[in-house]
Amino acid sequence: MKKLLFYFGLLLFTLTTINAQKSSKIVVEHADHFDVDETLFPDAALLQGNVRVNHEGVIFTCNKAYFFQKENYIKAFGEVQMVQGDTLFLNSKYAEYNGEVKQAYATGNVVMRSPESTLVTDTINFDRNTQEAYYNTYGTITSKENKLRSKSGRYFANEKKFKFLTAVTITNPKYTIKSNHLDYYTNSGHSYLFGPSTITSKENFIYTEKGFYDTKKNLAHFLRKSYIKYKDRRIEGDSLYYDRNREYASATNNVKVTDSINKGIIKGHYAEIYRNLKTEKDSMMITKRAVAISLVENDSMYIHGKKMLITGKTGERIIRAFNNVRFYKTDMSGKCDSIHSNQKIALTKLIGRPILWNYDNQMTGDIMHLIGNNKTEKLDSLKVLNNAFIISKDTIGTGYNQVKGLNLYGKFKDNKLSEVDIIKNTEVIYYMRNDKHELIGINKSVGSKINLILDKNTIETITVYNNPDGDIYPEKDLPENARKLRGFIWRADERIKSKDDIFPPEENELDAKIQADRKAEMAKDNLPLEPSKETLDYDKNNPKPVVK
Repeated sequence: MKKLLFYFGLLLFTLTTINAQKSSKIVVEHADHFDVDETLFPDAALLQGNVRVNHEGVIFTCNKAYFFQKENYIKAFGEVQMVQGDTLFLNSKYAEYNGEVKQAYATGNVVMRSPESTLVTDTINFDRNTQEAYYNTYGTITSKENKLRSKSGRYFANEKKFKFLTAVTITNPKYTIKSNHLDYYTNSGHSYLFGPSTITSKENFIYTEKGFYDTKKNLAHFLRKSYIKYKDRRIEGDSLYYDRNREYASATNNVKVTDSINKGIIKGHYAEIYRNLKTEKDSMMITKRAVAISLVENDSMYIHGKKMLITGKTGERIIRAFNNVRFYKTDMSGKCDSIHSNQKIALTKLIGRPILWNYDNQMTGDIMHLIGNNKTEKLDSLKVLNNAFIISKDTIGTGYNQVKGLNLYGKFKDNKLSEVDIIKNTEVIYYMRNDKHELIGINKSVGSKINLILDKNTIETITVYNNPDGDIYPEKDLPENARKLRGFIWRADERIKSKDDIFPPEENELDAKIQADRKAEMAKDNLPLEPSKETLDYDKNNPKPVVK
């Protein structure tokens, strides 16, 4: 008996549920004229004049309608409007509505309005069950900030979201977005881009294949094959953040900034860039295996520092590098604590324990200045201030040619050191050889000034000026301990011999990890971004003011 009651109760519940799921009948609330003519309109009632029908809270109004009561179906003509509460208004010349499946079809100058946006198209379908509308005719969506145009689209009323899977264009007074796959939230103005997409403005051009753009706040985040291109710079990285209002961008992992005017590239794994569009005085900070690469007469100069700053206008940039700075060029390399390079006057200062290798010559001093020529784009001269010291290994033997003094002034020819003047308290030790490279003797002298002429990067002649004091010693007559000047330190083991040597081990380890992570990420299927919590909770976090 109990089982029988249980099954009866279950059957009653099932029937009740099925009945509740059935759609109710369309109710005609008003029509100026109501006619039934089975001959002309079988199974249909003709409604004319100020027609108003209601189906579960959705109101339809029009000039004329055919109402099929058995099918629970209506065809509406002339100034048709469907109103769903205060969230959706659909106007058209013609519409059909099926009350059984709760689906509407509208065509002819269709206008669909919500509190946030207006869609104008030719034909639209609306499913009340899923609260989705879709169209396959060209449509224009207008919101407070933007105008969108697409060949087709889908609108999700509950999420206040348009989805586009064909070419779509967002036009804003400041920029234009184009994509083939875009989700646009009308309440927040948030846009999620997927696949090849561009954002074009007067200031820059942005490309991404996966990203987010807040069209109200002008904030963006791009993740795949993305870059920002200005007239003179291109910024790229695995992850890009962009604030259009401040013209600020930050890039993370595999960052590359290309300066097309100055023929330079800056790389690292984190960068921040500010642009001042009025003064054109920009600034950039880059760190995590940072390197600045500049082209000098078809040869690249690589400069590394743990932190690098680049500021100033195009053509007047100042580059500063800090902490364990190292640099490399095929004919020159060196190290120091920091570098200050002024592009306008072509002056590069090596500050804090600088050491410079130019071919076989090792140079040290308290401060070094490299002066370039902006017209020829070649090195012009060199200054070594305080405790200047040049060392080069003897071409054949085990000895070292040495020159020291207070200051050093050198001239370059075709980026090779060709002439050097050392002044004040100068000393020299030089291994003299004949044309057969036989050792003639060791010149050890002091004076107030020494001039060196170099040929093919080796010392060709040495001239000591102003009361020189010294002699040429046979090798056997000059003891080993007298063959090195005070302060002599040969640092060949520290010499930077390739562009890869400029990076310390810990930064190479960081780079290896980042490259491995990137390879793993690129191997994954590329999927669109999921909407953020800020997007989904936008209405909750930004409630509309209550009108009293």
